[in-house]
Amino acid sequence: MDFFIAPAMAQQGEPAGNPLFSIVLLIAMIAVFYFLLIRPQSKRAKEHRQLVEGLSKGDEVVTNGGVLGRVTDVGETFATVEVTDGVKLHVQKNAVAHVMPKGTIKEQKGK
Repeated sequence: MDFFIAPAMAQQGEPAGNPLFSIVLLIAMIAVFYFLLIRPQSKRAKEHRQLVEGLSKGDEVVTNGGVLGRVTDVGETFATVEVTDGVKLHVQKNAVAHVMPKGTIKEQKGK
């Protein structure tokens, strides 16, 4: 059967590289992932958590859906946002994307 399949010859290759180099490379890759992906995401999550915990009556906010309004009531998980005179929305506090500077709503009504 040797004439159909060439006999497999084990090649004499170079010995494997330094195992210490492989470990250092693995640790370096983990460090890069941590500093480029994990750390910034956890920092943004912490800032958003502080923003949600700091919501208070009178804050002007923008929700994730792009609704601009003034907070009129803050509960444990929900906040009431007044969009315009007499129109109030109940939104989850986590849906608040940004707290805007005071006077933002007046500027938007003028345009």
